[in-house]
Amino acid sequence: MYLPRKSVWLWGLIPAVLILMHVACGGGGTITQFQPEVRNLTDSFEFQVTSAKNVTQTLQYNWENTGTAGNVNQASSITKGSATLTIRDPQDTLVYTHNLAENGTFVTNAGVTGTWKIQVTLSGLDGTINFRVQKSTP
Repeated sequence: MYLPRKSVWLWGLIPAVLILMHVACGGGGTITQFQPEVRNLTDSFEFQVTSAKNVTQTLQYNWENTGTAGNVNQASSITKGSATLTIRDPQDTLVYTHNLAENGTFVTNAGVTGTWKIQVTLSGLDGTINFRVQKSTP
């Protein structure tokens, strides 16, 4: 089969690009990416990370709360570093801040209905993070 010179050159370039990508990514080592699982619905927000390794990152989410408070359930296992959950109401009033290493069920302070801001701050984190925030009903 006849291939024009340009096609032969391009086909020869593909393995070189793949080798460069392999070397740039650590030469065959496993790359672990930080991939939180987030479920963000009106009146219910869930966040989970399993087997994080040395993660330093701040994540922010907008969450619709039709109530004026939230129930927070924290169930984490942190072996190194720290993780903090901070929640603000639409008026930017701090309604909740807590170390995610402390497990249990908590209630936010009262805020106003609307789009709340959920912030997760991780610093050198090793471990598993799991929390849920739901509209608090009286």
